Formats: sequence, structure tokens, C-alpha cells
Amino acid sequence: MPPARWAAATCLVLLLLPFAPGPARAATPAKPPSSASSSSSAVFQLQGDVYPTGHYYVTMNIGDPAKPYFLDVDTGSDLTWLQCDAPCQSCNKVPHQLYKPTKNKLVPCAASACTTLHGAESPTKKCAVPQQCDYQIKYTDSATSLGVLVADNFTLSLRNSSSIHASLAFGCGYDQQVGKNGAGQVATDGLLGLGKGSVSLLSQLKQQGITKNVIGHCLSTNGGGFLFFGDDVVPTSRATWAPMVRSTSGNYYSPGSGTLYFDRRSLGVKPMEVVFDSGSTYTYFTTQPYQATVSALKAGLSKSLKQVSDPSLPLCWKGQNVFKSVSDVEKDFKSLFLSFAKNSVMEIPPKNYLIVTKNGNVCLGILDGSAAKLNFNVIGDITMQDQIIIYDNERGQLGWIRGSCNRSTKSTMSSFP
Repeated sequence: MPPARWAAATCLVLLLLPFAPGPARAATPAKPPSSASSSSSAVFQLQGDVYPTGHYYVTMNIGDPAKPYFLDVDTGSDLTWLQCDAPCQSCNKVPHQLYKPTKNKLVPCAASACTTLHGAESPTKKCAVPQQCDYQIKYTDSATSLGVLVADNFTLSLRNSSSIHASLAFGCGYDQQVGKNGAGQVATDGLLGLGKGSVSLLSQLKQQGITKNVIGHCLSTNGGGFLFFGDDVVPTSRATWAPMVRSTSGNYYSPGSGTLYFDRRSLGVKPMEVVFDSGSTYTYFTTQPYQATVSALKAGLSKSLKQVSDPSLPLCWKGQNVFKSVSDVEKDFKSLFLSFAKNSVMEIPPKNYLIVTKNGNVCLGILDGSAAKLNFNVIGDITMQDQIIIYDNERGQLGWIRGSCNRSTKSTMSSFP
């Protein structure tokens, strides 16, 4: 998906599905296998990267029979959705055949998932007909998905070697505006919503007793990585933890306000509200911390680096020779640090805020959030690379463990200190 994805907001949509609704049903709980419990977990391989792909995505097997779909991993929004042949009014060219629902997959207006999606008001005031639940999702990058809620099986392979088919509610999006060209080619079939809301995939799995409401990801700087559901994948004693604080800007994953340091020196800006969002490729600072960061970086740069225009990002430099990787230039840059409550510190070394473009320039992957009208700061994929980031909704905390995410899940875990 596009680099800047935040703030999904549901609103009333009065468009009907073209096919006539048949018997409607809500998502029905899967019966966990005898060996499964709320402590079960699942691990998925990720594909993608920060540059040049611009996002990380996972393969989910959906339907009966199960078919694979590529979904953007987004901890900044709740609703999972697929581009959908219902039939499609405006869809992108996607990697797989469009998901095609049957009439009995419709989630009715009175279902709890629909009520949650539409907010606290009576759902009968928000639905065109009682047999279905219409939705529209809008993102800050101007992408939209308009459709109807359905429920279908997600096939999950659990770490205890069992497999489960969980009936989960998600969006069947038959009218998309994604990317600059609207109906152009996109790299994924939809979006995996892993936010804090009760309509998110993890909340539904928790409600069905399949897994605990804990998710995590490990994004490799070399591309790929892994995603996990459940609380028994990572030894929690290894993590740096910060209490999860309710964001003043929405229901996002936030460790609260952090103090920003550059090379262990305070930048003199007031504590900044921070949100963790895997759906954002880059990191975004509001005006004051952004300007302070840029000034500090420029003041410490070698004279061999010259500012240059590059179409990839707004602020870039060239060297005497073309750069092949961040390791060629990271000695010229210093680490940033964010200090949260309880002395929880996240280091942001140069590799977590720089990219090297196809032109051989090095560019700053921290962007000015004011251009996107943000009033909070977003920690995006670039800053979360080569760390296990843990969103623990059970204990109300966010954690991180630094290490390499290049290898398999098992070997990656053994490499973490």
C-alpha cells in the first residue's frame, strides 16, 4: 500500500451489494481443537521491504476451499478487507483472483461486528437493509475501501502443529481507490487489520478462544521477516516494555509521549506523542521534532556529503561515490533515542532512519508529518526493522527486542540476546 497509511475511519455507506441478500449470518466461533487453547499461537512469514516495495505483507488462506491472498500488515487500522468480486465496481489489478463471496456469507446489520464498526449509534440507522452491513474505510493517504462485511474461514496453522478454520468477519471491498491511479496494479489483495478494536482479526481470534490478543512482527532490513499471533513466541523477559497509553488522536498503539535525543543529547523539544504503525512505510515527526532532527543531522554531517534532489524522498545526500547500502554511510550519522515512561528507551540507529535509493543516494526516512496534517508522531516500518515489536493487548504494553530478522523464526529467536 502507499507509504503513508494512518487513521482508518468508518462511516455510513448506503450503497447496496448488487446481488440480492440471502440468509445472513454473523461470524460463528470456530471450535478450537482439543490441543488448542487461548495460549495457542501462529507464525507467518512476511514478504516485502521498506524500499523499494514500500510495505510488508503476509499470505492468508481464506475461504472454503482456502485460497491464498496477499494482505498488507497494518497495526494502524482494525478492519481486514479483500478486494472483492461482488461484483466489483472499481477494483485494482491484484495478485490473485478476486475473492467472490456467496450470499450466505453476509454479516447482518444487527451483528456485533457491524455495531462495532459503525460506532455507538443504533446500527439500524446506518444500514441500507438489515441483511447486510455496509462500510467505507478512508485512510490518510486518500486510499478508500467501500464494501460489505462478510464472514468466511481463515485457515491457520498453529505452533502446536494443529490447523484450525476460524470463521472471521472482514470487509468485501467492491469499490476501491488505492494508489495514484485508482484502478491500477497493486502488489496485495487487501489489508490485514491488526489494530486494537474489537473488529480486528486478533480481537476476533481472542473472542473465539483461539489465541491471546498479542501480536508481533520482525521486519528485516533485507526484506521479509515474520508475523506472529499469541504470547508464547517471544520470551518477554528479553523485551524493553512501555505501558500502552490511549492516544489522544485515536485508538492507536501508543507508548505515550517520549523525549527525543540525538547522539544522547536532548534536542530540546517537548515530549512527543508517538504511535506504532506497521502500515506506515516511513516514520513521521510533527513540525518541531522534525525540524530539530534535520538540524542536528545536518550539523554533524561530513563535508563529503552533498544535499541532492532524489525522487524517492524529500531529503537526500550524495557522496563522492555512489552508496550501495546504508552501511556505506552510517558512520556519518548518529543514533536517535526516544525515552518513554519507566525509562523505556528505543534506540533509532542510522539504519532505522536512512535508505539508499536506486540512484546511489542516501535519504532520510523520517518525514515531516505536518505535510500529512498529522498532530502526532508515527513510528513506521523503517524504524521498526530488525526488532521484534510486540503489541500485548492482554497486559496493555508495547515491547521491543533488537536483533536480526533475516533468518527463519526459530533461528532469529535464538539470535536475540
